[in-house]
Amino acid sequence: MRVTVEVVGEGTHAVELDDPTESTYGDLLCEVGLNHHEASVLVDGRPVPEDAPVEAESVRVLRLIKGG
Repeated sequence: MRVTVEVVGEGTHAVELDDPTESTYGDLLCEVGLNHHEASVLVDGRPVPEDAPVEAESVRVLRLIKGG
């Protein structure tokens, strides 16, 4: 399953999941170099738990912490 991950303000990534039933939204964050302490995954504009299985083909990631 291919998931499109849009990191708001930073670009879009295509992530290929071998087994989506065993992949979580936290795994998607790791694939784009982030973790659940610094970002939230949104599906249809709503945050999803990091340990929930991936069910969406497109997500947005909102960074909560950004260096400066």
